[in-house]
Order: sequence, then C-alpha cells, then structure tokens
Amino acid sequence: MRWRYILHTIGVLILFFGGTMLIPLAYELFTMDPSLMPLTKAIIATLVCGVLLVAIFRHEKTETISQREGMAIVAVGWTAIGLFGALPFYFSDASFLFVDAFFESVSGFTTTGSSILTNIEGLSRGLLLWRSFIQWLGGMGIIVLSIAILPFLGVGGMQLYKAEVPSPVPDKLKPRIRDTAMILWKVYALFTVLEVILLLAGGMSMFDALNHAFTTMPTGGFSTKNASVAHFDSVYIDVVITLFMLMAGINFSLHYQLLRGQPMALWKDSECRFYLAMCVILTIVVGLNIYQTVYPDPLQALRYAAFQVVSIVTTTGYATADYELWPAMSQIIIFWCMFAGASAGSTGGGMKCLRIMLCFKYSYKELFSMIHPRAVTHIKIGGKTVPEDVVRSVLGFLALYMALFSVCTVVLAGIGVDFVTSLGAVAATIGNIGPGFGMVGPVENFAQIPTMGKWLLAWCMLLGRLEIYTLIILIVPEFWRK
Repeated sequence: MRWRYILHTIGVLILFFGGTMLIPLAYELFTMDPSLMPLTKAIIATLVCGVLLVAIFRHEKTETISQREGMAIVAVGWTAIGLFGALPFYFSDASFLFVDAFFESVSGFTTTGSSILTNIEGLSRGLLLWRSFIQWLGGMGIIVLSIAILPFLGVGGMQLYKAEVPSPVPDKLKPRIRDTAMILWKVYALFTVLEVILLLAGGMSMFDALNHAFTTMPTGGFSTKNASVAHFDSVYIDVVITLFMLMAGINFSLHYQLLRGQPMALWKDSECRFYLAMCVILTIVVGLNIYQTVYPDPLQALRYAAFQVVSIVTTTGYATADYELWPAMSQIIIFWCMFAGASAGSTGGGMKCLRIMLCFKYSYKELFSMIHPRAVTHIKIGGKTVPEDVVRSVLGFLALYMALFSVCTVVLAGIGVDFVTSLGAVAATIGNIGPGFGMVGPVENFAQIPTMGKWLLAWCMLLGRLEIYTLIILIVPEFWRK
C-alpha cells in the first residue's frame, strides 16, 4: 500500500473540494449574506490542508492504481471530505457541535438527507446553498467528478470509479473512464437545469428551485423549508419532483442512451422495468390503503402515496405527509422500501433493484434445481448470463448489508435509543434515505440522537454510499498484508 501516493491524491481531492466552496462563497458575495466569514474560514482551512498534503508528498508519482489503493483513496477521501465539509457549519453562528456539523456534512455528501437541524429556515441562505450543493456534488460522486476534470486521475481511474459508483457492475460508456465520468456528469447537470426551469414555472423562487433541484437529482432530500416539500402545498410541484425522483432512480447510462436517440432504452432494460413496476404497484397498494382511512379523496390519496413511495424507494427522503400516521400496512411497505432502493447506476441508495432481482432469480434457480437436480441452469438478466462471481458478490453484499443493519441497530439501542427509532434510524442512514421512524420520522430530525449514536449513524451513511465493501474492507486484516 503506497500511502505517500494515496495521501498525495487525497491532498489533490481536498484542494479540488476547497475550490468548490467558492461557488456558494460567490453567491454570498453577490447577496452580501451574513455567512460570508464561516465559508471563508472553511475555504482557507481546506486549501491549506490540501496544499500541505500535496507539497509533502509531491515527489510521489505512479502510472497505475491498484484495486486496494483505489478503495483506500475513496474511503479515506470521502471521510476527509466529510470532515472539511463540516467546517462551514461548525464556523457558523448556528452553534453547531462538531459531531452535528460532521453528521450534517456526511448526510449531505452521501445524499442521505438525515438532519440534526431543528430550524432549517433559521440558517443563512449561504449555508442552505452549501448544504444543498454538497448533496449535488455527492450524488454523482466526488471521485467521479475528479476523474472527469483532473487529468492525472485518468490513469488508473477505473479502480476509483469501481470503488465509488453505486452499482454491482459499473457501466463503462466509453473506452476511457474519464470520458464515461464526463458523460455521466453532463447528463446529471442537464436534468438539474431542466428541473430548475420546471420548478420556476410552478411558482418557486429561483433560490428554492435551485436548492431543490440540487437535492432531487442526487436523491438527497435536503430542503430549504422546515416542512420539506409539504411547505409548498402544490400538486404541480409534487408531480415535477416525483417525476425527477423517478428519473434519478434510473441507471444514468440509460438516460444517456435515451438522449442519444434510443427511445426504447428504458423499456429494454429489465432492471428499469422492475424498478418502475415496483414503484407503480406499491403506489397503488399504499394509495388504496390510505384512501378513506386518511384521505377522503382518491386523487389526494394517490398523490401522497406516489410521492412518499417514490421518495423512499429512490432514497430521496422528501416528505409531503407524515407516513407514521398512516395504517400499519402502508408503514410496513414504506419500511420495506427503505431496503429496496432504486436502480444500479443511479444516484439512489439502498440494496438496488438489480441485486434484488438477482436474489429472486437465484432463489428460483435453487428451487428448480431441487426439482430437476441434473438440469444445468444459469441466471440471466436482460437475456445475458450473469457470471457466478457477480452472483456470489451480490449475495455476499445482501448478507453483509443485513448483518450490518442488525448489528448497528443493536448498538444504537444499546446506546439508549428506543426500539422503533433504532430500526428506523439505521435503515434510513445505511440506505441513504433520510427520514426513518420514531424520533427520526418524517416530521422529526436526528437532533435527539446521543453523540455516540450520531457518530455511528454517520458511519452507516458512508457504508451505504460506498456500497459496504469499499469501507468495510478496511477493517479486514488481509487488506493490509502484502
């Protein structure tokens, strides 16, 4: 493990990250926002640390990056960015404890959307913009953005790309990984601009439209309002955000194919069909369940059911209703949605539909083998045989995901958090959802979680965003052996 090279790369990433802070700083200078000093201090501290790392390890160069080094760069890089991203909150006048600032920062970068803020509208506009902007950066990935922009990471970039992109099998759209990263970011930016325009047409202010577009496309869920999207109480805005959440939950390589003139790209993809069918079916079931029991109007029931189901399945976490007041069946469906997740290759979290499909197909294969023990069968997705190593990796991921969920829930309960809140909080953070159940429900926040619990849940957010393996492998002894 070449730590000099790893730290040199981390230094460059920190420098690049410090440069992104200039965007909200420019807004503050333009509007004379009172949060000018916190961001200025954060930028200076970030750039100084980045320069020191680059300067100290400047002679360390390499032409290749091993898979282990790629995982180490991504894991350490994301942790470092979470720490530096906390500085604007920590230096602000909002009296953040560092654990709260770190929790808010990691929640933003991992696009989780869980918050410790009790009065979101009390923050300055500059901090609100920073809070939304870090979700937008984290949605497609800091490392992916670096690969697209920083030429020196183009060599060996596939190892970084595979370690960060949330997909069992990362799509490589172009021979050069840098070109693939650039394409993904262009599609991502295009949809963000389109959503801003549509939200403006619905009566949102430019500031609110920009912030909500920044947090919808990465399926983040941070809002500028205490009541989240429910604040606007608009059918039009609900529909627009629901559609863009659905789009963000689809593999971005399919969006690229669609923009390239392949109108059937979405329909031909079996995972996309599974994802859209799941959203439609669950919306209908929940809509029927809350009709008359909660909402007297069927269209109103469908509106709120669609928004909440899509919000949780895509792991966005916006709220227009308190689903804890819904019937038990709807609450159980919402809880199940926290594990399902969106498509592989999307900005959504959770287990991902592709893994769930493979698990179902593997289970069916085992049942078929019991009936026909001599038959030779293969698992296929989209007409293509899935390699055995991919199947094993997926099954291992699902087992590890549930094991970590169980262990973290027990630990959180041991810290003193009640049963329902422990289940909801860990499911919401490891799945990068946002709201959970109990004390962390859709109309609550994470402020009441004990300090040790916040550190644990921040780790869960990183686990979920980096797809478990990239982070958990660092504690495996063999990882450090030559």
